[in-house]
Amino acid sequence: MSISLLFEKFEQLPPRARNQARDFINFLYERYASKKTPSADPGERISENAFFGRWKDRKEMNDSVKWVRNVRKSQWTGK
Repeated sequence: MSISLLFEKFEQLPPRARNQARDFINFLYERYASKKTPSADPGERISENAFFGRWKDRKEMNDSVKWVRNVRKSQWTGK
């Protein structure tokens, strides 16, 4: 449907229906258009990101699988 046809149909609606259409459009706008998440610069390399290598000096991260296993064990069993 073209924009002009959409506006033409909108203009033919009774005032109450126009208000409902406006409210619905505002609802959709708030839900989708205004919540754009900032995206990373596609040209940025991951290694240039400030978070890259944040834990590189932590000794427990040498074996991250073991570290996760221990954390889960302590949180799930209380040990």
